[in-house]
Amino acid sequence: MARRKLSHEGTLVLDCEGLSKFVGDHEPVVALIAEARKRGMEVVISALALIEAVHRKTDSKRLAWVLSGLRIAPVGDEEAKSASTMLINAGLHGHEYAIDAAVAEMALRQRRPVVMLTSDVDDMTKLCGEKVRLVAV
Repeated sequence: MARRKLSHEGTLVLDCEGLSKFVGDHEPVVALIAEARKRGMEVVISALALIEAVHRKTDSKRLAWVLSGLRIAPVGDEEAKSASTMLINAGLHGHEYAIDAAVAEMALRQRRPVVMLTSDVDDMTKLCGEKVRLVAV
């Protein structure tokens, strides 16, 4: 993966794949997160991305360490309603895209500029538009 420029300050959002690769110690993702922190960016995940990323083989100690340095954004009633509206506006169905919509909704509420590490660039583009800079992982 080529080195990508990150903004000073703002927020770095990890989707499920971004979190999974961070927990898995994937060097390019670890490097991007280290650079974001160096630049004063807060690193945030949606509570739903955490649920989606964890499985039987997840290293629980590594996960706990990673989570200790992240802000986990909850998903409540208002966030769910907003994510549902985003799905409708993007022409997507909640059955397949519910977690993506919750992550996108959360990303749009973060301190600007917002960068998201995601494996779903196409879907996140439909949901976030140009308001969030997407970096494929």
